[in-house]
Amino acid sequence: MTRRKDLSDIAAAGAAAKSGSGTQRLASTSLSEESLIRAVRLLSRRDADLREVVRKFGPPPMWAREAGFSTLLHIILEQQVSLASARAAHSKLLEVASPLTAHGFLKLDDAALKAAGFSRQKTSYGRELAGSLVEGRLDLDALREIDDDTVRSELLKIKGIGRWTADIYLLMVLRRPDIWPAGDLALAVAARHVKRLKSRPTPQELDKIGEAWKPWRAVAARILWHYYLSELV
Repeated sequence: MTRRKDLSDIAAAGAAAKSGSGTQRLASTSLSEESLIRAVRLLSRRDADLREVVRKFGPPPMWAREAGFSTLLHIILEQQVSLASARAAHSKLLEVASPLTAHGFLKLDDAALKAAGFSRQKTSYGRELAGSLVEGRLDLDALREIDDDTVRSELLKIKGIGRWTADIYLLMVLRRPDIWPAGDLALAVAARHVKRLKSRPTPQELDKIGEAWKPWRAVAARILWHYYLSELV
């Protein structure tokens, strides 16, 4: 019988892996299809549980998104709701405002946004984001040239953008290789199954688990999401 693992086992395995020859410096600040596959192979050699996911389901998709206001607004819509609900609201919005720009969004009244599926809170967040872009308080183009922590700091200045939203933008849009969205529910559920844990890890526990996969935690996240969507949904 396969025994369940505890966090001390995983932390020890991570320390051993990072001390070995498999650890390498990142060649660039964003993932490409080539570096994604290379990192998948590296993580598969380092971690038997991730290797089994890749063996069964293949390498994960890049799940890249286009940079800009529309995508960041979509990620805000995904906060604490299903991806399907967020996608439906974003699609309805595009029917009345396409191309979707910050200036165009600010022209929409409450009724139009409610009809698209925006709650009062998400309407407020959307307008705050749009206003920050129009007023120059946030420059999404400039984020490509700055480090992860500074990107996160700039995004967190905007009301409605929390750590999860900033991390998803870093991971999927800017394709930074070592982003680990520890507050993501699907990631926690997948980690519990893949690592055969007794319970779903908290964000703090998930952070400890992710230590073993530096400097490719964003790739490990993709592998776990791939498992979640292939096995659990």
